[in-house]
Amino acid sequence: MSGSDDPMGTVRQYVDGFNRGDVEAMTAACADPMQILDGMSPHVWQGPTAAEDWWRDALAEGEHLGVSDYNIVLGRPRHVDVTGDYAYVVAPATLSCKMKGNPVTQTDAFFTVTLRKVGGDWRLTAWAWAKGFSK
Repeated sequence: MSGSDDPMGTVRQYVDGFNRGDVEAMTAACADPMQILDGMSPHVWQGPTAAEDWWRDALAEGEHLGVSDYNIVLGRPRHVDVTGDYAYVVAPATLSCKMKGNPVTQTDAFFTVTLRKVGGDWRLTAWAWAKGFSK
């Protein structure tokens, strides 16, 4: 990761890792500790393995429900607030996937992220997903 002054670069790196199914890239974008808040049970993951733990649970839930081919597209951020070594990002998001082979799109979701600089690089410290509407 670069020492960019734009925390969105790290948010995009995390999402790109998610889209590729690359948990190592997702983890590399995270600080320690990390926290994740999601609509899927158990709803909260925290600690140094939060990204890996959430990914494992997301894949298990997807397999149980017949969901595959996840892809997130972030819209233009509503907030990219930077105060020193801390940042807060809120971006509209669209999640597409297949449910039992049928395409599903979740629109009007929001991806909210907090970050801090670690060694000059932005790292995610927490993220939350606010569900949108599925069609």
